[in-house]
Amino acid sequence: MKLKAIFFDLGDTLMDETTEIKDQNLVTIDAELVDGAKEILIKLKEIGYKIALVADTKIGTYKNVLGKFDMFRYFDCFAISEELGFQKPDPRIFLFALDSLGIEEKDYKNVVMVGNNLRRDIVGANRLGIISVWFHWNDRYPSKPENEEEIPKFEIKHLSELLEVIERLEKSS
Repeated sequence: MKLKAIFFDLGDTLMDETTEIKDQNLVTIDAELVDGAKEILIKLKEIGYKIALVADTKIGTYKNVLGKFDMFRYFDCFAISEELGFQKPDPRIFLFALDSLGIEEKDYKNVVMVGNNLRRDIVGANRLGIISVWFHWNDRYPSKPENEEEIPKFEIKHLSELLEVIERLEKSS
């Protein structure tokens, strides 16, 4: 396997933000998954990939949502903005995940970041040479790159398409 790891955002990437029920502290206490979210994690884990959650979210949110769907076991690392004190596109959130997984700088180009936000997920990945995959299944966030850094390497409309992207990446030299 050429790819070293696959990073996922949470909101509108794995969790459907339109279904969130939040408490008074804006922690999501309940939400539904984006179609195909658990299935893609299961498949990627079966293949043998390391998976990280790299998300700008509250601690309770990711614990509540992933716990509800018994999804903690699919992740090898959690890089969460509220725990770390910085948000994407700050490179430190990505570097925390990379370091936690033992990925050296020469291999950043063999890591995939899947996210729905051009300004945060795509810019953050592109700045470190991580393969950016824009999950563009809705238009809740700006959906037109405003500069070079916001241009994703790949764009998918459904999470199942990620397998095709990964297959292409594994076959390319």
